[in-house]
Amino acid sequence: MRTRFSVSVVSVAAAVLLAGCSGGSAPSTSPGATNAPPSSSAAGKTLPYAGAPKVEHPLPESVLSVHPCDSALTPEQVKTLLGKPTQGEHADNPALGAECHWSNRDAGSLATVLYTTKVADGLSAVYANTKPQSKLWRPLAPIQGLPAVAASVYEQQAAKNSFCQVTVGISDQKTIDASVTLGYSQIGKKDPCDAAAVVADMVVTNLKQKAGA
Repeated sequence: MRTRFSVSVVSVAAAVLLAGCSGGSAPSTSPGATNAPPSSSAAGKTLPYAGAPKVEHPLPESVLSVHPCDSALTPEQVKTLLGKPTQGEHADNPALGAECHWSNRDAGSLATVLYTTKVADGLSAVYANTKPQSKLWRPLAPIQGLPAVAASVYEQQAAKNSFCQVTVGISDQKTIDASVTLGYSQIGKKDPCDAAAVVADMVVTNLKQKAGA
């Protein structure tokens, strides 16, 4: 059953989904784990394939030219999400692309953005490779006109209640991932996929501004 979520109905006030007030260390989840497609385009296949939706209004790939630590989220957006100003940490994935983590260690919350520039097949690769591994798979309503899907490979209920990754197709060839681990006080109260969709919406807003869209 397809579950649809419209980011447009999420208010700015509701965007504070990751911050908490409990003490502790940062979570040990691997935010990029739900997206592990091959590094080359599937030979002889026309995009999109594997049931992936077509990106009708793509953004230029040049919007991904600046590292996500410096372009995905503004300092104010990070503060809104995590409850305090936080410096992004480079966590690049050689097989996928440039990646950035922002964490609130006191709250146990984490937000990650990955620009998947090393894979040529965009959402098609995600549908072909990530979907069969996913314990959670939720196609979403388009985020500002761009197709998106929420997923998690984690089988344990505790992990599924706290972690989710949203992948957005900015073109038929390229995607961005926004993943979250909820703060301790938010687990069981907030849907991590809704939280990840809020982060993805913020990233898309910034990328569209860069593209002049």
